[in-house]
Amino acid sequence: MTKFYETLCAAEAFAARLTLLAMVILIFVAGIARLLLVPMNWAMDASTCLFAWSCFLSADVAWREDKLMNVDALVRRFPEKTRRFLKMFNYSVLVGFLLYLILFGIYLSYTTRARTFQGIPGFSYTWVTLSVPVGATFLLITTLLRIRREILRVRPEE
Repeated sequence: MTKFYETLCAAEAFAARLTLLAMVILIFVAGIARLLLVPMNWAMDASTCLFAWSCFLSADVAWREDKLMNVDALVRRFPEKTRRFLKMFNYSVLVGFLLYLILFGIYLSYTTRARTFQGIPGFSYTWVTLSVPVGATFLLITTLLRIRREILRVRPEE
């Protein structure tokens, strides 16, 4: 299972980089095209879709690699037991929020299946809204693994 998870994580990190790169290139090319008086009106809409996917995928990569910003000036002054409790409390709130995003993201994706995205023919709005439940699922897996790691971590001698 860990080999599969590592492969999935590598694919997710690649997709996060690819969507960000594609978005930047698309915006740059659209700017050049507009300068040449050949506007690509669909480019900003397509880059919005790529941005949604990039945000969720990149958030999970950063969360998994522990590279998200945090402010712990107050919390680090607490005893270890209190810090562990607060960490687990935060994780449980995060799990609840991610479950909410997954459930209602699936519902939103289903209800928008017939709607075209920004009038682009043949491109369903569902492709954009799917970034919410898919990204939240990845974030949930990472959070559950963090909870497991925290539970299995040996407590220091007090």
